[in-house]
Formats: sequence, structure tokens, C-alpha cells
Amino acid sequence: MLFNYYLLLFVQELLESYSRKVESLKEIVGDSLIATKSSPLEKVNLINLLYRLGVSYHFENEIEEQLNHLFEISNELVKVHHHDLSSVALIFQVFRQHGYNIPCDVFSKFTDKNGKFKSKLGRDVKGILSLYEACQWGIQGEDILDEANAFTIDQLQSLAMQSRPHLRQYILDALNRPYHRGVPRVEHRQFISFYEQEESSRNDTLLNLAKFDFNRIQLLHQQELKFLARWWKDLNLMSMVNIRDRIAEVHLWSVAHYFEPQYSRARKILSQLFQLLGALDDTYDAYGTYEELRCLTHAMLRLSPASL
Repeated sequence: MLFNYYLLLFVQELLESYSRKVESLKEIVGDSLIATKSSPLEKVNLINLLYRLGVSYHFENEIEEQLNHLFEISNELVKVHHHDLSSVALIFQVFRQHGYNIPCDVFSKFTDKNGKFKSKLGRDVKGILSLYEACQWGIQGEDILDEANAFTIDQLQSLAMQSRPHLRQYILDALNRPYHRGVPRVEHRQFISFYEQEESSRNDTLLNLAKFDFNRIQLLHQQELKFLARWWKDLNLMSMVNIRDRIAEVHLWSVAHYFEPQYSRARKILSQLFQLLGALDDTYDAYGTYEELRCLTHAMLRLSPASL
């Protein structure tokens, strides 16, 4: 008991230490986001990094305000300024990701008279990768994005083998599974590792914020898992029937739905619900007679607590 007390005390102190560091760094990053001296492209890039590193939830209001302003000048931002492929693709991706209807014809200047993307673009690794990630946000009927997807996949498969190890792994991961289709915390962790190796362009303040925040939330998730393990053990259902212990698995499902610290209670409730449903499913499959299962099924269909 004494050991558990000191362990709990250590965890609490560690959480508080992480939180203090996060708050300090968050203020600096927040100032960068609203800084008037930053160019529109720099702000779009920062917003993208905040999402990829898993810390955007700290700045939801600021991000919405900046995007509303940037979208008002999006025509000038994309069409008037002569941005390269990487910049245009990043702007398109960030706006589409946040629900802004930016037209796909912004990529027309990168195609030839036959509607094919210019072959010389294949030498621009950053641009091709940005275009690939941007075209994942296309909708049905946007032929230029379908063409972009086919073009970038072909180019990236070749470029991956010629790139530095950490960039090669990033490209292969992107081809295997676009990041918005993955588990957010897994994607955040992978991008933190990738961004850390981008020594020439990384923002160390932002990187440190992402690291401390990731460790803080991971520690919180671990504490939730300990709570759930104790709850499941105290129920003692496994001593009565042969059902699976899936606490770690179901909690991962909850974390995949929403990882942010403010949803801690919701994650625990959802994990408990998933585990009890799993126990009910195992019991249903292995132990019930036909009559018992028929009655239980009818009760579940009626959703009547009295019937249960």
C-alpha cells in the first residue's frame, strides 16, 4: 500500500510537471499563430503542423479565427501569388481538411494542355508529397485530383527509394495509409519522430510542446487503464464464466475516438461499455440455450431495463 501511495504521488507530480511545461510553451506557440508579422503561408503551415503533431486542440478558437480570415483572401493567396506546388497543395489540404470549399482548379497551372501533371514536378519530393496528401481530400467528380492521386503515387514509389531514411519511411507510411485514416495518437507519434529529424526546418518550441503534451496525455491514458483494470478485476466476472479480458483493447478504441485530456471520463465510460458488451457477446456465444438467447435478444431489441 505504501509503495502504491508513493507511485501515485510520483505520477501526480510528473503530470503537474508536464502540464506546467505545456502551458509555458503553449503561450509562445499561440503568440506565433496570431502574430501579424507572419505571412499567410507561414500561418497555414503552422496550423498544419499543430494538427499533425497532435496539439491543435489547445488552439481551436485561434485556428478557426485565422482560417476564416485566410479563406477570405484564399483567391489572392493561391492564384495571385506564384506559390510552388508544395505551398499550393498545403493551402488546399488545410482548407479542405477544415471544411472550406476551396476549388480544385488551383492545381491547373501545374498541368499541361492534356490535363496531365508536368513531368518536371517529379523532381520536387516535397511538392509531390504535399500534392499526394492534398488530393486525399478530393470529392467525387474532381478529375484533376484523381489524376493527381495516380501521378503522385507513381512518383512517390520511385522517390521513396532515393530519399533519406526518415523521409523514405514517411513516404512509405503515407502510401500505405494516409494519415487522416489512421489512429490519431499513432499518427501524432510517428509525425513527432519525423519532424524531430527535420533539423533544417523544424520549430523547436513547437516540437517540445508536442513531446511534453504527448507524454502528459499518454500518462493520463495509462492512469485511465489502471482504473479500468481495477474496475474489471473487482467485477470478478471472469471467475463466473469464460469471457475475454479485453480492457487494453477496448480502451484503445476509446482513445481512437477522442484522445484529448478533457474527455477522460467519457473514455472510461465508453471503455466500460465496450468491455461489458464484449462480455455479453462472449456469454451469448458460449453459454446460452436457445430459449435463453431468444428471450435476451427480444429484451435487447425492446431496450427495456425491466425485461433484463
